[in-house]
Amino acid sequence: MRAPQLSRPVNAHIIKGCWLNPINQELSVTQQTEAVYADWKNREALAEKMIPLIGRLYRENNVVTSIYGRKLINVSVVDILKAHRVVRRIEGKELDPQRTYDLLVKLDELNPGNVSIDLGRLNRAVEENGAEDTDAFLAELYADVLGQKADASGARDVVLYGFGRIGRLLARILIERGGVGLRLRGVVVRKGADNDLQKRASLLRRDSVHGAFDGTIVADEENNTITANGTQIQFIYANDPSQVDYTQYGIENAIVVDNTGRWRDEEGLGQHLKAKGTSAALLTAPGKGDIKNIVFGVNDGDITEDDTILSAASCTTNAITPVLKAVNDRYGVVQGHVETVHAFTNDQNLIDNFHKGERRGRSAVLNMVLTETGAAKAVAKALPELEGKLTGNAVRVPTPDVSMAILNLTLEKETSVEDINNFLRETSLSGELHKQIDYTDSPEVVSTDFVGSRRAGIVDGRATIVGADKKHVVLYVWYDNEFGYSCQVVRIIEKMAGSHPVAIPAVK
Repeated sequence: MRAPQLSRPVNAHIIKGCWLNPINQELSVTQQTEAVYADWKNREALAEKMIPLIGRLYRENNVVTSIYGRKLINVSVVDILKAHRVVRRIEGKELDPQRTYDLLVKLDELNPGNVSIDLGRLNRAVEENGAEDTDAFLAELYADVLGQKADASGARDVVLYGFGRIGRLLARILIERGGVGLRLRGVVVRKGADNDLQKRASLLRRDSVHGAFDGTIVADEENNTITANGTQIQFIYANDPSQVDYTQYGIENAIVVDNTGRWRDEEGLGQHLKAKGTSAALLTAPGKGDIKNIVFGVNDGDITEDDTILSAASCTTNAITPVLKAVNDRYGVVQGHVETVHAFTNDQNLIDNFHKGERRGRSAVLNMVLTETGAAKAVAKALPELEGKLTGNAVRVPTPDVSMAILNLTLEKETSVEDINNFLRETSLSGELHKQIDYTDSPEVVSTDFVGSRRAGIVDGRATIVGADKKHVVLYVWYDNEFGYSCQVVRIIEKMAGSHPVAIPAVK
């Protein structure tokens, strides 16, 4: 049954861009409070009706829905309403949930497939078109993708080589997608104990930083499989990547994602391609030599069908390159220095002990550790126009996740705090890099507020500094160096598999 239309009289009150039912000034305070509450419950009811439509469009048709970059798949009612509220930052008022629900009903009837639909942009496109027949407008807009079904049997097989911090987060994201386009089929590790599989299942189930796995996990020690939310994952114990026969597990044409960092050149990563059942390898670290270092959103257009070995660069490179590209395109970057304040990693020691690297042998949980980063130089591999313009360094700090990059830049064109912040805010909401760049202007946010962010980096507008010459700018960029980076990696896997859905309406 269709949800009732919300009343929107001319004299409706708007509080901070949020539509509320009109308040009769003769009503008591209690009656006014109840009216506001009733309006909220009505909005909740609409959001609840959206969930099955959003889920069906995704599972059956690979339709990825969002509102100005905020994904609506597998989220709560409150998350859906929060996404509607974000629209006030673009259009001056919240997106009416009734409008979204009506669009979802029409899309469900049209049956498009393999497409990314931003309902905020779609609503704007419908209003700007001014067409009286919305059905006809939508049918024309999505004509090329109507009737396309998501075929789970045709999903590209994915194998994770390694099951550490990034490996387990990649597993969570791939499982969340439910086998649409990509299907996690296997994990390759070295056996650590007799109860290895139970240990691996426990690490997937519980995470001290990212919380509990959202779903069910069953470990089958007899068959060495872990089934998570219906995704059966074969665990394979091996030391030599070239000797694994994936075909004996029914795995074919697989993309192997190496998140061990053990091999970074073409020769080492090429071992994965010698195994039966594989066709491509992706490294979750900076690649060496001629390997393409891909930052999705910046240079993923460089990926071709002939590429069999690629790198997803580093978490820091993914965080800063989109922001640097946006700033360089608008203002021009003469030179700059990148200083990262980075969470500690497994490469460091808990307490002082031997380490081949300088300073990294000192306790990660007790010290700020000055160390090097190759991220500044690595930017040029994805953004050649910045070759030789950036220097960089890093300070590892006693936090387990979420880092910050401080971009100290000299620009060609003059700007101001208001101007560059407005530009970056608009970029995060409606630009081509909206999936990579987020923006915050809260005076209260700290690092833990960004745990679980799906963006590569988040610009902190409150911290932006512009010098007296108007060309010296300092930008502060937060990033979840684990989860945000993992989302970027999955986007590359989708591009390699040809399963990354086309965006309609396109981002201008």
